[in-house]
Amino acid sequence: MDRLPRHIAVIMDGNGRWAEQHGKRHVEGHEAGARSVREIIEGCRELGIEVLTLYAFSTENWKRSKIEVEALFRLMSKYIYREIEEIDKNGIRVGHLGRFAGLPAKAQKDLQYCLDRTRNNTAMQCNVALNYGGRAELVDAAQRLAADARDGRITPEEIDEAAFARYLYRPDCAEVDLLIRSSGEMRISNFLLWQLAYSEIVVDDVFWPDFRKQHLCEAIVAYQNRDRRFGGRK
Repeated sequence: MDRLPRHIAVIMDGNGRWAEQHGKRHVEGHEAGARSVREIIEGCRELGIEVLTLYAFSTENWKRSKIEVEALFRLMSKYIYREIEEIDKNGIRVGHLGRFAGLPAKAQKDLQYCLDRTRNNTAMQCNVALNYGGRAELVDAAQRLAADARDGRITPEEIDEAAFARYLYRPDCAEVDLLIRSSGEMRISNFLLWQLAYSEIVVDDVFWPDFRKQHLCEAIVAYQNRDRRFGGRK
C-alpha cells in the first residue's frame, strides 16, 4: 500500500465491441461502460489513489455518427445527475481536461454544475477528458505560452519543462504514474502525450463494460512489480 501510484489514467476502450459481442446497440455498450466508471472511481477512492483521469471523449470522436455522439452526451448528463450526490458525499473533486467551449451547450452547463458542486472537495481528484486530444492540449499550451511571451510575462530563457507544464489543462496533475487501457489495444490514442512520458502502461484484454475493481487491482500490482528508473540505472 506504500507503493500505490499517485495518478492513474484510464483509456476506457471496448464499449462498441462489447455491445456487438452481446447483440446490443453501441449506445447500450456506453451505458454498460458507465457502470464500470462508477466501480473504478469507487475502487480508486477506497485505495487512496490521489488522482484518476478518465478518457471519455476525444477530439477525434466527433467523426462518429451524429446519433452516437448525441447519445454519448445524453449519457454524460444522465450520469452526472445520477452520481453527483455520491461523488460529492465521498469528497471527490471533478476536473475537466479538453476544449470546454467546443462542447454542446447542455453538456457545458451540466459539466460546469458538476465542477462547481465538487470544487472544494479534497479526498480525490477525478478528471474527465472530454473533447480532449493530446496534440490539441500541446497546441493550446503553446499558444498561451506564446501570448505570455509576446506580452512580456515570460522570456524565452525562462521556458523549461516546468514552465511549459504550467500551461497544460491541469498543471497540478502533470505526471501520470500508471496508464491502464482496456480491450487489448496497444496504443495511447492521442491521450496525455506530455503526461505519459514516464508512465507505466498496463493493457487489459477485457472490454471496458466488464472492467471491475479486480482488474484495477491487478493493474496496480503489475505497476508495483515494475522497476521505474526514469532513464537512469540502479
